Amino acid sequence: MATGHRTQIKRQRNEEQRETRPSAKLSYARISTTKACFVLDAIRGKGVREAEALLTYNPRYASGVIKKLLLSAVANAENNNGLDANTLYIAECYANKGPTMKRIQPRAQGRAYRIEKRMSHITIVLDEKK
Repeated sequence: MATGHRTQIKRQRNEEQRETRPSAKLSYARISTTKACFVLDAIRGKGVREAEALLTYNPRYASGVIKKLLLSAVANAENNNGLDANTLYIAECYANKGPTMKRIQPRAQGRAYRIEKRMSHITIVLDEKK
């Protein structure tokens, strides 16, 4: 049995399980998860420079948003962890569902259609090539 106060035990356990890989997260991005995942699937597992080139010339709207997020993750790796950008690759990238804004579109004969504007939380995790 561990000794100490339960907050000390929790703090020690959380310190051992803390994620050390550099990452960046964009919350409440105004793009649906399915549209974001098309772009994320294209760059998953690639090197940072190759992924940046793919995002630059990808015509989808999500590629511009994800490119900014990727550059933020690279900056986090260089400044916080002291890693070289040329040795990094995208270990994980995923988009989780966020809240949905509900809007009403007026239609004929007094009817109303619902418009759902979806949001997502996009995460990119980098790691060093071994």
